[in-house]
Parts: sequence; C-alpha cells; structure tokens
Amino acid sequence: MTFTELKLIKPLLTALDKKGYKEPSPIQEKSIPHILQGKDIFGCAQTGTGKTAAFALPILQLMDANKNPNKRREIKALILAPTRELATQISENFREYGENLGFSHTVVFGGVSQFHQEVALRKGIDILIATPGRLLDLMNQGIVKLGGIEYFVLDEADRMLDMGFINDMKKVIAKLPVKRQTMFFSATAAPAIMKLANTILKNPVSVAVTPVSSTAEKIKQSVYFVQKNKKSSLLKFILKEHKIDHVLVFTRTKHGADKVAKDLNKFDIKAEAIHGNKSQGARERALKGFKDRKLNVLVATDIASRGIDVDKLTHVINYEIPETAETYVHRIGRTGRAGESGEAISLCSDEEFKYFKDIQKLIKKDIEMVKKHPFS
Repeated sequence: MTFTELKLIKPLLTALDKKGYKEPSPIQEKSIPHILQGKDIFGCAQTGTGKTAAFALPILQLMDANKNPNKRREIKALILAPTRELATQISENFREYGENLGFSHTVVFGGVSQFHQEVALRKGIDILIATPGRLLDLMNQGIVKLGGIEYFVLDEADRMLDMGFINDMKKVIAKLPVKRQTMFFSATAAPAIMKLANTILKNPVSVAVTPVSSTAEKIKQSVYFVQKNKKSSLLKFILKEHKIDHVLVFTRTKHGADKVAKDLNKFDIKAEAIHGNKSQGARERALKGFKDRKLNVLVATDIASRGIDVDKLTHVINYEIPETAETYVHRIGRTGRAGESGEAISLCSDEEFKYFKDIQKLIKKDIEMVKKHPFS
C-alpha cells in the first residue's frame, strides 16, 4: 500500500515525499479512507504509530476540496491535545504536510503570554491546535469562536482524562457545532474513555493498531543490571563505548532528570533535562537543540516526553525502569519509527527488578542481558 493508493491529492503526496515517507503506517491505512468519506473515527493507537498524519492528511484534503476563497477565514478544524509539547508537534506536522496548500494554522497553550497567540487568531486562521485550558481562556475572552468548526480531533483522550481535563473538554465540546466530523484518539479503550467517546461520536468507525504489549520488532532491547549508585558511571560508559551521540534518556522524577543532565555535562556531554518544572521556553529550546543535534542527550520524565517526536532517533535509554510496563513500551517507541531500526537500553537496579519482570511479562519477549560491563 502506498500513499497514492489512499487517493491523497498531489500537494500532500509532494509534502510526504519531501519527508521521505513512502508507505502509510497501519493507523494511517485504516483511518484515512474513512475520514475522507466524512465518517467519525474512534482510533485506538499510541504515540509513535503515525496517528497525527492519520488525521492531518485527510483533514487537509477535505478542507482543500471545500475551500471558499471569497469567504473570510474562520477556524474550520480544531485539534485538542493534552500537553504543549504534543500540540506543538501536531502544529509542526500540519505545517509540513500542508505546505503546498496555503492554509493558515496556529497553536495555543498556557504557560506563556497569550499576546502572540491572540495576534495570530485575530488575523484569521483555518486550523487551530490547542490545549484545553488556554483554549477556554481565549473562548471566554471572545477571541476564539468555534461556530465554524467542521472537523474536530480529540487526541490522546486517555491522557486528557489522566490530567483532569474532563470538565474543560466538555465545556469546549458544548460550543462546537452539532454538525461536524469528529476524530477521537486514545491509547486505551478503558470504560471512562468509551463513555466519553459515545457522547461525542456519531456512528463512528473503530480503528485499532498494535496493542500496547507489542513493541516494535525492529527495536533491539537490552538490559544492564547495576547498583543504583553506579548508574551514572554506567551511563557514561555506555555512551562512550557504543559511540552514542544522540539519545533520549528517561528518568522517573524531575529531580532525577536534572541530576543526570548535570552529571553528563560535567563530562563534556551536552545534555539538558525536560520536565514539568521547566519553563515552556526552556523546554522548547532543549527540544529544538536536540532535534537539531546540537544537544547529544535529552533527559526526560514520562509526562514531559509526550509529544517528543524526533526523526531518525537511534537510541533510547531507560536510566530508571518505569513502574508500569506500558510506560516502557511508550518510551522505547520513540525509536525505530517510520521503518528505521532502533535500540533501547535499560539500566536496572535490584529494587527495580520487579518492574522489569512486569515488562517482560507484558511484551512476551526476553530482553537481552548484558553480563560483561565494568559496573556489574
């Protein structure tokens, strides 16, 4: 299956070609035809499956088919995302995929001044990507009006519920036109998710890909068993020994992320931490530095990592083993994307062994144990 066979228009195919994307991922293959037919979608898919393109491409195509150049610009598509990072990432994807179509879009989120966001909105835009809190603020001030929305996407709905956005979401949804096309994406189909989906979707088509237990086959996974106080030395050894100069490192806590970044910088390894206590500006600068490869190591907590999407990322290191096995799958899914190979390395201390056993049980696969290393 190719993108051409999905009946995408030439301007989108040109943009995909420029990105080097030849074949649609399973979620794209299953979603795009239904969205192009105007159907509502319930998509069960995780970050890293290509779901942004699964809704962005058909929305851009439908908007292009229905555009009226004589009409004043008003927001036609609204994409609601749980975090600033994810909203920014979606915004970048719309810019790349839609570069030959001439639509304008902007992204709005809290934690920064609304001035520039307001300026963009007042000029008139076609597509709005937003986090719930800031969107409601702007709606209450009369700056954003949702009466012209034809396409609505709720992305990472499970994360929205986890973060306590349910009331904000309901307030936003109440202001949307009844006649619209809705796309609902979640990594899980838990009862609370299904209840929410049933209230906003009309005769939806359900599409699901890769359950959480199956990790990308192309990702090579290994584990080093090590005492907790030797992890820092082992991390430096692995980076040097494997000549890894571009890697995403995961910790469980914000404090842990700061400490790892600080330790690496002492050894002239350019590293920065990204987590909820950092300002939005600092997080964006760190992410940009990492994407541009001016930064070797990005150290992230799980919440901050949502929305991090880096092309051709070869390595992920779990400095600390996550407490839930599903989180491990989300983490390592940052590498081995778009058909590339990737490697995930975990550092496991005695007290984390129980979490590691849960991971092996979930993924139904033995993770290679590296026995010979200086800190075993």
